[in-house]
Amino acid sequence: MKSDWTTARLDECAEIVSGATPRTSVGSYWNGDVCWATPKDLNELDGAYISDTPRKLTRAGLENCAATILPAGSVLFSSRAPIGYVAVNTVPMATNQGFKSFVPNRERTEPKFLYWWLRTNRSFLESLGNGATFKEVSKATVSRVEIPLPPLAEQRRIADLLDRAEALRAKRRTTLAQLDSLTQFIFLDLFGDPAINPKGWPLKAIGDLAVKFSDGPFGSNLKTEHYTGTGVRVVRLQNIGVGEFIDDDVAYVSEDHFARLKKHECLPGDVLVGTLGDPNLRACIQPNWLPVALNKADCVQLRSNEHVANAAFICSLLNQTATERMAQALMLGQTRVRISMGRLRGLQVPVPPINLQREFARRVEAVEKLKDAQRASLAELDALFASLQHRAFRGEL
Repeated sequence: MKSDWTTARLDECAEIVSGATPRTSVGSYWNGDVCWATPKDLNELDGAYISDTPRKLTRAGLENCAATILPAGSVLFSSRAPIGYVAVNTVPMATNQGFKSFVPNRERTEPKFLYWWLRTNRSFLESLGNGATFKEVSKATVSRVEIPLPPLAEQRRIADLLDRAEALRAKRRTTLAQLDSLTQFIFLDLFGDPAINPKGWPLKAIGDLAVKFSDGPFGSNLKTEHYTGTGVRVVRLQNIGVGEFIDDDVAYVSEDHFARLKKHECLPGDVLVGTLGDPNLRACIQPNWLPVALNKADCVQLRSNEHVANAAFICSLLNQTATERMAQALMLGQTRVRISMGRLRGLQVPVPPINLQREFARRVEAVEKLKDAQRASLAELDALFASLQHRAFRGEL
């Protein structure tokens, strides 16, 4: 740490303010003009700042609970359920009891510097939580936390640098979202809404588009205890995103166990369909870098009949919100709604000529190349950002 930097306890550089909730049964306490934040509100933010809240208190509600109005420029910090959401308020607001918020001493602490320190050290702050049903960081514990405190000009420089790096990451994420929307636009432009079928394409069952249509092994054939550290990759529901194979939460089975389940083999280019979760119908294509895999139950594998339909068309078709609406009547379940493989197989969908599908696939491939470049750029920015965060509060920038 630089020689002109000091350290200070959080209660030495900011007033720490808890929140509260007035009685929800008293109507006169609610729907007023006093913004009132919850941790959920911070989780849904797109950026560092919070300027409004879905629920608001009346003055009577504020006066009849222990909540305090935080001045604009305070740093809101969720201290439970969960620990570690952070935001800077741009207007005066109160919070519920899930916060230990900070009103910085502006002669010592720049709000955005404190915001970034709290964000960077979320794991450490989470480790300070106590509680049986859910973890919470107490006001006394938060008060004792020490933070580095460079001169105010340096605090502003660090905050500005991290702001700029985060803005670049946000632009990349926005570009990726726009490219996803472009694929959707291309589909609707070429084929129309599948629920309406404005171009009058012939209807076929989903199962008739495939040369292989298979759910993963059920029951004792594939259990969690069969998972190994290496071997053949298991495709699970959490790996199937909307048009994207999510390479997280990795699981494998041994080669020997896979040999007994060979009929469930999944190959690059297969359409992998999630029939449970959010959304209840979603699909992606097994990437080329995954040469072989095993699908789990509720993860349907569809290998397209290239004379009738190609994988790019089928995948995008299944990801249309209109297709999910068409499948709603086929989804069953009390606590966990799903569409069975058999019901999905019979879902009738419009199928355009294969030549038009191939044109769609060519366009999608071009978009995917752009997305790959953006993902690579975002990964580089993420690594740079992590490095900046690590170095920023050690005086190494």
